[in-house]
Amino acid sequence: MFRRINDFLDAYRSLADGTARLLDAMDDRSMRQPVAEGHRTLGRIAWHLVTTVPEMMARTGLPLSSVDPHAPPPASAAEIVSSYRAVSRELADALARDWTDGTLEKTDDMYGETWPRGKTLAALVSHEMHHRGQMTVLLRQAGARVPGLFGPSKEEWAEYGMQEPPY
Repeated sequence: MFRRINDFLDAYRSLADGTARLLDAMDDRSMRQPVAEGHRTLGRIAWHLVTTVPEMMARTGLPLSSVDPHAPPPASAAEIVSSYRAVSRELADALARDWTDGTLEKTDDMYGETWPRGKTLAALVSHEMHHRGQMTVLLRQAGARVPGLFGPSKEEWAEYGMQEPPY
């Protein structure tokens, strides 16, 4: 749970940067990669990340207008990453402008439970991390190059002048 706005903003800006780099690795072909037959595709999971931001924040009374949380997934990967960049920037700006550390203690109805806003922000981060993990696997399965998010990816070791560890 976050107790200070600046702590969330520091964490979220780093998270959003990594997520945007991950989304940049997606193209119109790879976004059709399914988890399994009859399950979500990479593009659908990516769009779910985008729309969750305004959907969750609306429950806290913080309206975000750059993305309609009910809009269907765009047909192109470029539209998804552009929308993600817009909504993540809008969220950070709105929180910095409109919320204080005290705001994080206020509670809201979140999916039938009562959560402090600091917990809602922590859940937003955890949710995004969960789906980023799914997306890295789907990108790899689609043959895309996966960016390192917490250290080098398989392809990046040599670029850093390091030997790839045994897997």
